[in-house]
Amino acid sequence: MNQQKTAIFAFRGDPMCFIHVLLNGIDLFERGQEGLIILEGEAVTLIPEMAKPGHALSTLYQKAKSLGIVHAACKACAIKLKVDKEIEKEGIPFLGDMSGHPSMGSFMEKGYQIITF
Repeated sequence: MNQQKTAIFAFRGDPMCFIHVLLNGIDLFERGQEGLIILEGEAVTLIPEMAKPGHALSTLYQKAKSLGIVHAACKACAIKLKVDKEIEKEGIPFLGDMSGHPSMGSFMEKGYQIITF
């Protein structure tokens, strides 16, 4: 059986939406499937918040990070929204292969199914 490959592009900066990104990414991993999380748009602003120990999503975020499924953040959005330094401190790489933004097409060429939140 071929391993499913899914790239979850999260755009919304709403923690109530992003919890589902984290839960689904972790669920895919635990099922032996590849599920990468790419933060785009306002979602990049969640990284500095989730990195704080008291944040409601901190535990899930740290688990997803430790599993290696928080794949990248949008370079252009991080700079525009002034969170690039905090994202760098978290050790999350930037993607900007499409005019400064992550390209869905490059993931599709590698066999990933794209899901957006």
